[in-house]
Amino acid sequence: MTLLAALPTVQFVIGLREGVEASLIVGIVAAFLVQEGRRDALRYMWIGVLAAVAVCVAIAAGLQIVNENLPQKQQEQLETAVALIAVVMVTGMIVWMRRNARSMGRDLRASTAGALANGSAWGLIAMAFLSVFREGVETAFFLLATFQAESTQISTAAASFGALLGVAIAVLIGWGIYRGGVRLNLQRFFRVTAVFLVIIAAGLLAGAMHTGNAGGWFTFGQHQVLDLSAVVKPEADSVVSGLLTGLLGLQPFPNVAEVTAWLVYAIPMLAFVLWPARRPSTTPTTPSAPSTPSAPTGTATDHEVTA
Repeated sequence: MTLLAALPTVQFVIGLREGVEASLIVGIVAAFLVQEGRRDALRYMWIGVLAAVAVCVAIAAGLQIVNENLPQKQQEQLETAVALIAVVMVTGMIVWMRRNARSMGRDLRASTAGALANGSAWGLIAMAFLSVFREGVETAFFLLATFQAESTQISTAAASFGALLGVAIAVLIGWGIYRGGVRLNLQRFFRVTAVFLVIIAAGLLAGAMHTGNAGGWFTFGQHQVLDLSAVVKPEADSVVSGLLTGLLGLQPFPNVAEVTAWLVYAIPMLAFVLWPARRPSTTPTTPSAPSTPSAPTGTATDHEVTA
């Protein structure tokens, strides 16, 4: 029971979702370079990727160190700010993926082609760095916010393990897609994980109302509206309580501000994520038209990365 209650589900989902997106980006760029016969440029891509990862880890570690050395009130304020930034970033990512995922592969290949055409290794490094950096910063802020929100239920080591496990599985999935050994319905995957991320973000927003009040920023809506102490017990060794507090971000005695923030965010965002995607219009093709050369085995097509 102890193990089940401490399962880092939230961090695992975040690591898996963000890891798959980053793996797709790297895989598309790598496949394009191989297809163009530019395997020599792969090392520049990897320099950009590793640099982005290092910078994102440094940002997350720096914020955590600063947070641990602040007085209690300033800690609450920083945790509120991190949670709000994380919610804004993950919302932007969900909206962007919903609207632009279909052309993600085409855009990445065009950017890579432009870097190769300029003949500058720095251009390719910068392109790879910026692509992965965006995903990494989102992940860093989102994970840091969940670490802070779950400080009473799960250790930082366990939360970190959950996130790393999700990233590791995502890397394996990305490699499998690139090599052609894994056929994953990415449209369904991104939609399901987007639902989880919306719920997690709603919990972070409600938590920001709680810590913001403790930090002296929010003083409105502090009247208690529910008593969930029978099932929400942050200090208890309970699977149900762990999921309710960790995944939904619920407090034992939620107030008006927390409940309102949760509902106002979650309802429209879930409707946005679950609304059926509009199918692109198709143009008739001539049966005798010559077929275009196929992508290398494992290359993710634009259709495959549709969210």
